[in-house]
Amino acid sequence: MAYYSYVATDVNGSTVRGKEYADDYLDLNEKLRAKNLFCTEYSEIQEKQSDAKYKFKTKDLAFICRQLASMLTAGISLVRSLHILYSQEENKKAKAALLEIYEDVQKGRSFAEAVQARPGVFPLLFVSMVAAGEASGNLDVIMTRVADYYLNQNKTNNQIKSALIYPIVLMCLLVAVFFGLFIFIMPMFRDLAGDDLPPLSAAMFAISDFLIPYWWTIILGVGVIVLVIHFLKKTPWFALWFDEMKVKMPKVGPLLIVIYTGRFARTMANLYASGLQMVDCIEKSADTLNNQYISNLFHESVVEDVKHGEALSTAITKIGVFPGVFTSIIMVGEESGALDDILNKSADYYEDESATAIAKLVGLMEPLMIIFLGIMIGMILAGIFPILYGGMANVGN
Repeated sequence: MAYYSYVATDVNGSTVRGKEYADDYLDLNEKLRAKNLFCTEYSEIQEKQSDAKYKFKTKDLAFICRQLASMLTAGISLVRSLHILYSQEENKKAKAALLEIYEDVQKGRSFAEAVQARPGVFPLLFVSMVAAGEASGNLDVIMTRVADYYLNQNKTNNQIKSALIYPIVLMCLLVAVFFGLFIFIMPMFRDLAGDDLPPLSAAMFAISDFLIPYWWTIILGVGVIVLVIHFLKKTPWFALWFDEMKVKMPKVGPLLIVIYTGRFARTMANLYASGLQMVDCIEKSADTLNNQYISNLFHESVVEDVKHGEALSTAITKIGVFPGVFTSIIMVGEESGALDDILNKSADYYEDESATAIAKLVGLMEPLMIIFLGIMIGMILAGIFPILYGGMANVGN
């Protein structure tokens, strides 16, 4: 749907100027004729993208949906609710995005069309749920479900981030200790070292001699590799390969599968309960997984099987990604007619399981990193002590 500026004449011959949303010129003409206006000039307005292309975070979306649901349930109109939302927003970029949505809806555009016109600002799931809510007339109920969904997602994300803080800090400490010892500590013992060094001490001095002039090239090289991987992940072939490797990686893969299972179940439950067609629910749920490999399996296999009359549980079993227990639960939901309720309960279970799995994985990483740090320091001490002993012996002589 496009946005048009027009010049028209009314039944009295007076000139009227205005703006209107329409699919094309014919649709615009019909809408103006319904108002007893006759279009004489028109031009399509290129709508500006939201200022700075603001992308709402899951926490922001949960708050927006909760506020909208509360106001709509209280009988406040959608236009008024959006006005309250944008006027209370403190973030300038988010405020600008919400203002554009409000202005569009005020001009007669549907809420779903307004958010869909700004790709990247709102997730596709949010757009789909808004469209389903408007179509069914239960936008307040849908917004409550979406708020719960984003609250759960934000909770899971925070659990992952919190669990990874300590290992990341420990890893940074390992790197700092490594470079500090070889660049600053080892050169201090150069004068004490003789020509006949133990193999370990000689190897450590060789590492030190290499790092002192080239440490910046190593850091630069690592940075370049990270940037290259970052840009490669935007290419379809590398993203597909990288996502496949993630789910097949020992320890990490099973954890990711648990997280993906919970996310798929939660999204599927919300979309299915909103009245969307099964195929649409599957496609949109697969797209929220942020894994191109699994998403492709769903689009190329599960969706096609369901289109041809296959049961969802059977189609998911064929791709062999999600746990067998999960597909069995889906089968029970299909047979009982309570698929959305069973999916929500499954999501609760797998989200709890993912939190437990993350804690176990981090619990395994922490002692390994501490052991590695201890081994590194021990090797350095083992390499330095013979030099100190030899130096003190020389002083004694």
